[in-house]
Amino acid sequence: MRFSRTPSLAAAGRLVVACVLASAAQPAAAQASQGALARGTFAITHVTVVPMTRDTVLSDATVLVRDGRIAAVGTSARVRVPAGTRQIDGRGRWLVPGLADMHTHLFSDDSTTADSVAPYELGVMVANGVTATRLMIGTPEQLALRSGVREGRVLGPQLWVASPQFTGRPAENARVVTTPEQARAAVREVAAAGYDFVKLTLFITPPVYDAVMDEAARVGIRVVGHVETAVGVERALAAGQPIEHLDSYFEAVLADSAPSRASLTQYGVFRLDHWRSLDHVDDRKIARIAGATARAPGWGRWTSPTLNVFNDAFAIGPTEEEIRARPEWGMLPPGFRQLYLAARPRYWSAAAAEVRTEARRRRYVEVRNGLVKAIADSGGKVLAGSDTPEWFHLYGYGLHRELAALVAAGLTPYQALEAATRNPAEFLGASREWGTIEAGKRADLVLLAADPLADIHNTTRIEGVSIGGRWLDRAALDGMIQAATRRLNPPPSPGTG
Repeated sequence: MRFSRTPSLAAAGRLVVACVLASAAQPAAAQASQGALARGTFAITHVTVVPMTRDTVLSDATVLVRDGRIAAVGTSARVRVPAGTRQIDGRGRWLVPGLADMHTHLFSDDSTTADSVAPYELGVMVANGVTATRLMIGTPEQLALRSGVREGRVLGPQLWVASPQFTGRPAENARVVTTPEQARAAVREVAAAGYDFVKLTLFITPPVYDAVMDEAARVGIRVVGHVETAVGVERALAAGQPIEHLDSYFEAVLADSAPSRASLTQYGVFRLDHWRSLDHVDDRKIARIAGATARAPGWGRWTSPTLNVFNDAFAIGPTEEEIRARPEWGMLPPGFRQLYLAARPRYWSAAAAEVRTEARRRRYVEVRNGLVKAIADSGGKVLAGSDTPEWFHLYGYGLHRELAALVAAGLTPYQALEAATRNPAEFLGASREWGTIEAGKRADLVLLAADPLADIHNTTRIEGVSIGGRWLDRAALDGMIQAATRRLNPPPSPGTG
């Protein structure tokens, strides 16, 4: 969910995309890869590998990396490490595939100028173990950024870029589509421009929706994003659309006897009267719609629920002190902080609490979590997406919280990791390139200090990241975070207080 922002961040850095965080040019990657591969050889030795090929680990293993790809993986007794190879001691550590955030935005989304802080934003992702990302409201500058990553001029995760938002009303960075003819023309436009997906947001009518889906199928581009309640889950699933945020699922699980069909999709969470709909959820319908999701044709069985942001912002309600204590607080731009801090008192007012009661807030989380668990149990495919930088959650940090939210919903730590590794690779048609730790795949790897299968929160305990075979130790990752902090939230100029 996008929440309009007022500040322009271009003034924060005056940066040129191609020259940031690219201290060494790297050779172009193979065609199937969205990121450059680094020259050189190194080995991570005596490490516990979580390969994600199945729910198991390989103890006392060695992973040999050569020219950006995994050359060998196996027990340390059997993998030969060439003389002179740099060795990283993995004793007492766990190695997982690089993580993918399948729903994120950039602060710079709303500021489409040549000057950009975007490469620093990508650096924060990498520092948090994110080596592949789907940007969900794209700009021409993000297409250039994607090229920079592919060619090794920008150090960042592999990028997949959705189109500017398709919406029925004027908005920032949007294609306004109110007729089927406008919809078809806009689909052709963004496909020709090179975007990876068509992104739907708000105020899309059924005739426009049908035209978008039909034209997208004709030109060979996938449609992702929101689902308006006027369109509905069933129509979207039948069309094979992967759905973000569990849009329109709340309406789909209301009892037939419910006095209203309006519930909490999209901006419904801000309508107090809609919260009463939670009293009329039919739990039997949760299982039914989950089964329908798992059986949907095409890409309809995939869902990116963005559990953490929605549960946290609209139901759990952390205190301002808790928000300020988050590690990314110092990185958030002042205008961004002010925007959301100003929204909090309105949302959490005493008057609102009389309707948005604690019981209803618990029920909101219970229904969202129950939908995700039921979809996974039914055979649907879950994608981990953070929806950062919304509601005080920043890149990477928000993805780790999303993994924890998936486990809180009832998924196992392995299933949560799957939602951020092999599932995204499969969805993006890149399973031969990344998503698991196997010989021949990109060396996108995250070294952890503790076992993520024992406690999913251990994904935050990062000691090093390999992105396309470029090894970044903890000091280098910390440096990237510090650089981003200076650019995203620069200190005041002398004399400005």
